[in-house]
Amino acid sequence: MSGKRQESKHKIDRRLGVNLWGRSKSPFNTRQTRPGMHGAQRNKPTDYGTQLMAKQKLKGYYGNIGEKQFRKYYQEAVRQKGDTGQNLVGLLERRLDTVVYRAKFAPTVFSARQVVNHGHILVNGKRVTIPSYLVRDGDVVEVKEKSRQMGLIMSAAELAERDVPEYVQMDGKGFKATFLRVPKLEDVPYAAQMEPNLVVEYYSR
Repeated sequence: MSGKRQESKHKIDRRLGVNLWGRSKSPFNTRQTRPGMHGAQRNKPTDYGTQLMAKQKLKGYYGNIGEKQFRKYYQEAVRQKGDTGQNLVGLLERRLDTVVYRAKFAPTVFSARQVVNHGHILVNGKRVTIPSYLVRDGDVVEVKEKSRQMGLIMSAAELAERDVPEYVQMDGKGFKATFLRVPKLEDVPYAAQMEPNLVVEYYSR
């Protein structure tokens, strides 16, 4: 991962005041102030501020998704039956780059997006290069045979700081994963607390 992307990832951690991905190298582990010389003074946030922060955290966690696309996920979540916040999380977890990250085919959500973009990932045997592609229950996501020796992919599989969640089933060799089902909020291994209900409140203001 380039230093620039590493830096932007750490910037997100510091701006939001959390170790978003639970990574051992997060600057938030040692420096708990926001960017700026003395760290911004924190006042008690307004309802709007709390909702905005919840939205920025969720957007940031999934690789800083653009506002336009994120709003589309919200609108789709509203259209679906059931709890809108749960639906929103379900849509984000179905993104192909998210599944690649969950299956530990890439060390970060940012590199997972890159791995998909560069054509290293197959879905049900076909190459898919769109990170926002939504997988369905039972879809098989795998690293292309020729890409399995890539350093980035090899090192991601050995990461001890996170486990593959139970809604993603790995095969024995570790380069193939089946997306079993859309998870509920409590199934998702977020390192920081996520509040999709506040994101829903933000958009429905």
